[in-house]
Amino acid sequence: MITSALRRLSAPAAAATKVAAVLALTGCTVGPDFVRADPPKDKTYLASGTAPETVATRDVLGGEAQRFVGDLDIPAQWWQVYKSKPLDDLIDRSMKANPDIQSAIQALKAAQETAKAQRATLFPTVGLSGSATQNQTSTALAPVPSNNNTVYGLFNGLLNVTYVLDLWGGNRRAAESLEALAESQCFLLEAAYLSLSSNVVVTAVTEASLRGQIAATERTIEIQRQSLALLQRRMAIGQSALADVATQQAALAQSEALLPPLRNQLSQQRHLLAQLTGQTTAHIPAETFQLEALTLPQELPVSLPSRMVEQRPDVRSAEANVHAAAADVGVATANMLPQITLGLSFGSTATDLATLFSPELGATFAGGATSITQTLVDGGALSAKRRAAVATWEQAKAQYRSTVLTAFRNVADSLRALENDAVTLKAAADAERAAKLSLEITQRRMAAGDAGILDILNAELTYQSAAMALVQARAARYSDTAALFQALGGGWWNRDSTGALNPAQRATCKAPTKPPKPQPWPDSAPTSSNATTDGPAKTTGERI
Repeated sequence: MITSALRRLSAPAAAATKVAAVLALTGCTVGPDFVRADPPKDKTYLASGTAPETVATRDVLGGEAQRFVGDLDIPAQWWQVYKSKPLDDLIDRSMKANPDIQSAIQALKAAQETAKAQRATLFPTVGLSGSATQNQTSTALAPVPSNNNTVYGLFNGLLNVTYVLDLWGGNRRAAESLEALAESQCFLLEAAYLSLSSNVVVTAVTEASLRGQIAATERTIEIQRQSLALLQRRMAIGQSALADVATQQAALAQSEALLPPLRNQLSQQRHLLAQLTGQTTAHIPAETFQLEALTLPQELPVSLPSRMVEQRPDVRSAEANVHAAAADVGVATANMLPQITLGLSFGSTATDLATLFSPELGATFAGGATSITQTLVDGGALSAKRRAAVATWEQAKAQYRSTVLTAFRNVADSLRALENDAVTLKAAADAERAAKLSLEITQRRMAAGDAGILDILNAELTYQSAAMALVQARAARYSDTAALFQALGGGWWNRDSTGALNPAQRATCKAPTKPPKPQPWPDSAPTSSNATTDGPAKTTGERI
């Protein structure tokens, strides 16, 4: 019944529907169209260029030379270059349980659903309403029906179709903006994955460094105890003074005082690992880390700047924010123009539910309406909102350029740190070997009575400082490696989209699909004028 009745819609209503369809198809979209920025023209990150590989330190764990490879892609699980099963397990657990990751996942879902809701405004809204009432006729006011039944039912049904004609593309721009924000949130999720994995790696390396520093301090304490015992024996036979023994006792106590702060720092790193894996500090991870158990990768990727901006989640998120802001300018522009709403309605009233929408026994009605609204005077509110949207767009472009500059600086800092810390390790290893030899010679001299207390104290202090510096220099190379992988984007585009731990959002995030092109190394010499901050300010003119 309803179907046959709908076919009898009035001619004006049907005509209005056709007009709406034509206008929707031919309507323009106001506001700027987003165009991605040209990639940076730079071929290198450093003004003075980068060496093909770092300095090597022989006979030292973690002293291998690291070679920079321009056409080497970044693996999805980049932390596996350290070849540490405990580290892999810890990161896997953190990906599953870290609340920051879960928050970012839900934020992405919310952004995607919000975009879908806005996209729905491009289609008509159909509503159906109905009512049923029971009535009784008063015999004092009306004659008694022939069937003596003064009680009757009244049924109403109404079908409404409403369509906001997107003549200026305001709804389309709003959907475009929200979809861009969902894309931005997708990259923020990838940034959260990258930040989490990097934090776990750096925390594990810091733990290993602290364990090494504690071990070096304990070795120094053991040496000082041996020296103290020797001085006490010599004092017993009158060959050493009490002052020498007291001086050595003071040096030993000072070294022992170094252990509690180091152990406190170690506890803090262990607590941080618990937090990163989504656990309270009452459930410290079982995994422990030593520098000797970590492998230093000997080949490191160095992506071209033009590819780096494709890989960095924060850069891509900032770019998506520019896209959203550009679309918002279109929304603000459309709001200044006439708004057209089309409406169709079809209803029926009957005393029996079976006869509802029946032309013979029920009363039916249909109608169509078109409303046009245009703000004439609003104190300049709509114009001000549009100017605010333009300012927000310009702000987003500036933030994008700032993010690109930060990305360049991150990569440059990592490259320089890798070079310089390799040199530092070599010097630290040489210093530790020399200090150890000097201490051994001084110990033999003291045993022979040929060295005084100042000689042994200086030798012990020098060795302790050199041993600590060597541990820190070794740890720095592992941390520098993690910093480079993070600065280059972390390899999220190579992750399986069906992975159980942290499935990639390749379609939403528009991941790079092509492997890096072969790149000769070292990079070509930098030019005097490089465009590193070409932000996505390039847009076509506004259209109406």
